[in-house]
Amino acid sequence: MTQIIKGGNLPLSGEPMRVAVVRRSDGPGAPEVDAAALLVGADGKVRGREDLVFYNQSAHVGSGVRLTGNVRGEGGAVADWLEIDPDRVEPAVERIVVAASCDDATFGEVEDLYLRAVSATTGEQLALYAVEDATTETAILLGEFYRRAGGWKFRAVGQGYDSGLPGLAEDFGFAVPEETVEAPELEAEEAEVPVPAPVPAPAPVDAPAPVPLAVGAVGKVHGPASLSVPSLGVPLARRNDLPEEMGPEFAPVEFSDRGKEEIDPGLTLPKGFVVVDVLRKGDGYIEVVTLTVRGRRWREVLSSTLPDLHGVGVFHHDGRTPLRLRVDAPGMAAWTIRLRPVSTLRAFDGPVEGYGPDVLAHTGDETDVRFRFRGDEDKEGYFGVNVHRRGGHWQHSFSRRDRGRGGGSIPRGPRLLVVEADGGWSMEPGPSRIASFWTRRR
Repeated sequence: MTQIIKGGNLPLSGEPMRVAVVRRSDGPGAPEVDAAALLVGADGKVRGREDLVFYNQSAHVGSGVRLTGNVRGEGGAVADWLEIDPDRVEPAVERIVVAASCDDATFGEVEDLYLRAVSATTGEQLALYAVEDATTETAILLGEFYRRAGGWKFRAVGQGYDSGLPGLAEDFGFAVPEETVEAPELEAEEAEVPVPAPVPAPAPVDAPAPVPLAVGAVGKVHGPASLSVPSLGVPLARRNDLPEEMGPEFAPVEFSDRGKEEIDPGLTLPKGFVVVDVLRKGDGYIEVVTLTVRGRRWREVLSSTLPDLHGVGVFHHDGRTPLRLRVDAPGMAAWTIRLRPVSTLRAFDGPVEGYGPDVLAHTGDETDVRFRFRGDEDKEGYFGVNVHRRGGHWQHSFSRRDRGRGGGSIPRGPRLLVVEADGGWSMEPGPSRIASFWTRRR
């Protein structure tokens, strides 16, 4: 019997093998999984970076272990294949550990994950181990091929890590410090470049409501609110190539009020992201959050202290609970918010710039990005970019305090790039300012 459970082991003949890390993908936005192998000595440690086979280093020079690529099959099955020839493995290597990583999601979201080893010559199945208990892990040690009594055996391990492939590798004695290349200091003439002004609203917040929206765009506000045609100056036509599973299409709705209010937009929407435009007059703080069924705070959509704010936020709706929001603007500050589909977000397909919080749509390949933050009027503040994928899961991409430059990478789309900013900023695809052993280079 070649299929075993967690903790089980099987003897092997020592013949050359092909080992697949298999899972099922259900289309764009599904979790990206990468296979890896670590060559471990008798002390349980790797000797150095050469003993790691992964997406940036596809072959081990002296031991006949290599990563051959990614293959898609019927029914959405996807497999990363490794080739292992036990006769060529160096005597100092006692174990070959096969792992998988999923940096932009968790393995609880990965469907039908298993490891399968077959004979490289006959195709006969030698071992099969299916993972059935994954939850929050971002890396999993699937199994290991190890020496025993002059031969080789396979053991199903199934040990998870919440720290990704770097954390798993560190457990085997391998760690690479970030080789950061600091961005050059701003030149003298650049220091005088003025901070971009906030985007002006086409109409004052407290202006009379324009023509009402069409039938169907109905909402409720606990207070004297107005529901009107969008007046926030953002085009509402489709502006990107995000797939429909990223967020539903619906008629935009807009609400205006002052101070702290709860909003029931009256929308019944399927699961997906919803964009929120926020306009607030004057100085002060504003926060927009989603609410639970019982009216308790749930997720933050946007918060800012920028004067005359014209920002963009986003939240993920589960498609089951009622959609409710709360706006909190102390001091009875006037505000307007609008809910609109993610299809209307501007695309990150070239250089972009903005002022304050924003959300961009990314549907391209994995790319390095150059960031620049100009800061607020005092050239200070916070700037950060988080990358959200289908299902509401996210990962950090870049952040810094006070103005300056830097670099990072963004995974292959579809993704939403959520910008938190206390001032002016720009983003441009191109060579990253941060060089890292773990930054994907393929």
